[in-house]
Amino acid sequence: MKRILTALVLIPLVLVLVFLGPKWLIALVTAGVAALAAWEYLGMAELGGAKPPRIAVVVAIAALFAGNFEYPDQTAAIFGILSLGLLVYCTFRAPVEQVMPDAAVSIFCMLYLGLTLIALPALREETNGPSLVAFLLCVVWAGDTAALYIGRLWGRHKLAPALSPNKTWEGALGSVAGSLLTAGGLLGLAHQLETWNSAKLSYPDDVWYWLVLAVVVNVAGQVGDLAESALKRSAGVKDSGNLLPGHGGVLDRIDALLLAAPVLWYAQVIHQRF
Repeated sequence: MKRILTALVLIPLVLVLVFLGPKWLIALVTAGVAALAAWEYLGMAELGGAKPPRIAVVVAIAALFAGNFEYPDQTAAIFGILSLGLLVYCTFRAPVEQVMPDAAVSIFCMLYLGLTLIALPALREETNGPSLVAFLLCVVWAGDTAALYIGRLWGRHKLAPALSPNKTWEGALGSVAGSLLTAGGLLGLAHQLETWNSAKLSYPDDVWYWLVLAVVVNVAGQVGDLAESALKRSAGVKDSGNLLPGHGGVLDRIDALLLAAPVLWYAQVIHQRF
């Protein structure tokens, strides 16, 4: 029940932000989510023996988003400069035996929870940006929900027991089906809105493209979920935090997006080029 109530509160707020929020607010909220998830990740890393500079990493992530907001074509250079800055900071901050784990954890955190989530404001700024972000979120959410309930009802064959013992092949296939059904529903809704002369949703390419994209995004999301499970198990924790009732921590809630968002962004880039 806590899981359902949390979703009922957050999902409408997120969708209102996606369609009505100004560019700066989208970037600010995404950066805030990234910072919260980074704080949880760094806490897990400490359980593994690293002692990363939490505040410095969070500041670096905030700087990465700020730099991307002002100079989106220089994001790679900004990431490189901040990475070198964290390396230098760790070099002179910690005992020499801690420099490698601290620097590695800090820079990876900025990549894992900063550079990946920059794809969200970047997608939002596309021509049909709100529709793209809504597609991403709804496909991932539907896949996650379908995997949970279908896995509980019919799951028999373990998907990756060493990483996540509760995940099954039946749940994974149900997740793909849920994402496909949701993508089809979005396309149908967009077509209906078009007949009413409303452009709130726009998916201009062929239907097959969006259905294939739904599968690709779903698989990326499931891999992202498994990757975060592996990180948690290596740190010896069940949840990354307890900020969201019924969902665990912020990182637990966005783990699928960390791969799904950049995959959708790069898929769009490749599609537009070719």
